[in-house]
Amino acid sequence: MDPLPSRAEEIGTPRLTLEPLRVEHAEEMAAALADPALHTFIGGSPATAAQLRDRYTRMLAGPPSGSAEAWLNWAIRLEGSLVGYVQATVAPGRTTVAWVVGTPWQGKGVATEAARAMVGWLAERGGTPIAATIHPDHAASAAVARRLGLVPTAERVDGEVLWLSSHQ
Repeated sequence: MDPLPSRAEEIGTPRLTLEPLRVEHAEEMAAALADPALHTFIGGSPATAAQLRDRYTRMLAGPPSGSAEAWLNWAIRLEGSLVGYVQATVAPGRTTVAWVVGTPWQGKGVATEAARAMVGWLAERGGTPIAATIHPDHAASAAVARRLGLVPTAERVDGEVLWLSSHQ
């Protein structure tokens, strides 16, 4: 197996393209994630394009020097438009994944398809066991986690349920 890359690469599925995140995605992503209802379970409020440009600049710079982590981030493109993102924080012994899809595209399998493609890409490159943290009342994200083969644990991380690969 190849060592896990420190940078995201483009991933394709039958419907989606996962593009390595770029600062230039900020404006379109701000529009895709603008619904305040989206933040019910993930916290915060919709970010402006300028705020996302700043955030993406920091994210793309990577973790602090000396960190054993790698940050991998993808924008999800469906039918030519950005509709959300997936990300992975790769650390020794565990890779923590997350997904966010704008409200107009929810309920259509986009999060599952994108997260499954990302997890498959990680696994092909020697990815570590997968984890996710999900708000205890977020049934849709819990359903995505189950489709990825994750199971909930009794452990909480900042109030969220820790989900782990069933083989851990």
